[in-house]
Amino acid sequence: MKRIGLLGAGTVGSSLAQLITARPDLDLVITKALVKDISKKRAGLDKSQLTTNPQEVLDNSDILVEVMGGTGLAAELMLQSLQNGKAVVSANKAALAERWNEFLPFMQAGNLYFEAAVMVGTPAIDIASHSLRGSNPIELHAILNGTCNYILNQLENGVDYQTALDKAQELGYAEADPSLDVGGYDAAHKLNILARLLFDPNISWSSVSNNTSGISHLSPKIMANAIANNGRIRLIASVFPEDGAWKAAVRTVFLANEHPMASTASNRNALYFRGDACGEIIVTGAGAGGAATASGVLADIIQAMNNIAGPSPLAKAMIAPKQNIKLLEVV
Repeated sequence: MKRIGLLGAGTVGSSLAQLITARPDLDLVITKALVKDISKKRAGLDKSQLTTNPQEVLDNSDILVEVMGGTGLAAELMLQSLQNGKAVVSANKAALAERWNEFLPFMQAGNLYFEAAVMVGTPAIDIASHSLRGSNPIELHAILNGTCNYILNQLENGVDYQTALDKAQELGYAEADPSLDVGGYDAAHKLNILARLLFDPNISWSSVSNNTSGISHLSPKIMANAIANNGRIRLIASVFPEDGAWKAAVRTVFLANEHPMASTASNRNALYFRGDACGEIIVTGAGAGGAATASGVLADIIQAMNNIAGPSPLAKAMIAPKQNIKLLEVV
């Protein structure tokens, strides 16, 4: 029986607990889950499993699972466990992007797993660190934020930006402070991870964040104009060659209707990759939700249980094409 220590028991943590309960074949048990309020009921967990003491979680686990988010306490507890030789599973894109170099030795050792950090339960990290490495990359474009995709769909239906944002918050898609989502920074965190795994391990968080913009300037009129011109506007995270080097950026772009990501639904993410040998690869799937994220987390737990190493970092930068490619039209 493998003991799971859980950092965070909100939507994703509770969904994970329920998935584990439904899979007795896996021989897993959540021993302790770190929460702020023990009195609050958590689906899939009973009160005896809850604690406000982080050390209690670390001391009573074989595998640490982090789904609480943030670049502070969550990151420190992950690093403490990794330093003690434990496997760590995380869905924390911000901590990985902003503190990559601190986690790098543990990635190289194969002890850190983070499939759910980018496209929740839809495979992205696995293919970026394995399947796609057989080709020299040419470009990557991705829809990585479900909140923005939902708001853009609302704008297409004639809803003004503020009303669409309010509705997203009401439905739980957007936080009380939505700036990370609508400002493009959530997508930028995810893009930074993909860029480091597929293109250049030295693409820094600051270089990506400095080339990030959001969706607050859009309106139903702008969206209607795009549709009238046989296209859609989407928040796209991209890596592409520019003057012989790799550039990563997040911005709103016009996609012609024939583009494979133009029709991506509001609750889905999509990834488009082009390599010299593999050609075009398109992956699409759920981009948000507790169950979908928990599915990606559980897949990583199973990998760790079977002593299969986590995703390996890229050793050195891939050679960028000397010629620039045709860029998507920024809106």
